[in-house]
Amino acid sequence: MQDNEILSRINRLVTEEHELRGRLASGEVTTDEENARVKELEVALDQCWDLLRQRRARRGVGEDPDNAAPRPVGEVENYQQ
Repeated sequence: MQDNEILSRINRLVTEEHELRGRLASGEVTTDEENARVKELEVALDQCWDLLRQRRARRGVGEDPDNAAPRPVGEVENYQQ
């Protein structure tokens, strides 16, 4: 996945989070549904940012950014269960 693809995914996830909060405010989803989906979105966002950081770091030291790989959820820096 290229940097621009990762950034596009991040934008889509953020947009979905904003839309979800609006749906909660209008009563279209329950708080439990919103909380569950927001947690999924946060995990996906953390993984995307982590992958983007890896790619930039590899590029910065002259390595191939395409060798960066998504890490399991538990290994991502900001992940909290």
